[in-house]
Amino acid sequence: MARIAPKAAGRHPGWGQEPYATLGAVGRLAVAVIAIVLAFAGCGAEDPESTPADPTSFENAPAPIAALNAQANELLGGGVDAFRARVEELKGYPVVVNKWASWCAPCRQEFPYFQRQSARLAKKVAFIGVDSNDNDDNARRFLEDYPVPYPSYKDPSLEIADLLEGIGFPTTAFFDSKGKLAYSKQGAYASEADLVEDIERYAR
Repeated sequence: MARIAPKAAGRHPGWGQEPYATLGAVGRLAVAVIAIVLAFAGCGAEDPESTPADPTSFENAPAPIAALNAQANELLGGGVDAFRARVEELKGYPVVVNKWASWCAPCRQEFPYFQRQSARLAKKVAFIGVDSNDNDDNARRFLEDYPVPYPSYKDPSLEIADLLEGIGFPTTAFFDSKGKLAYSKQGAYASEADLVEDIERYAR
């Protein structure tokens, strides 16, 4: 951990020159634990409201998209090969792929956007999740809180993530109707309107 620089003249009167450095090992551990607890407490306070999709949204959806809905909220195996095969099956429809993980707070923040948009666009755009670098039990608990009307492929070693050309979590990749990667969005969407804008621009 970086050391705190000596205080500037006139700032923080009463502090020692290097307050963190004067703590013993136990003290430094206590500071770290408190910081982690506060971080998690902050994330929990900002959890967005889950908005599960209306199942009737997928009535009369095209067969490939209806097949995704039939596997709603499931974690699928098969790795890269299974993912590639699925994108191939979806040729003729644009595909939105959201890479997420249960431990990723920004992923949780944007998940309701995908809940709603995947249902709104059920007749013409396919959605797939990719759960990367995660634990299956934690991922399933996450999906219980934020169910989506499409499956997610398990990606513990980030092999599918490499195909999406995204750095960090979350990443949203857009494949055009020919199965070609059109764009990868790095990081979380700040608003649902931003996601809609990218869908309209790249999911063609």
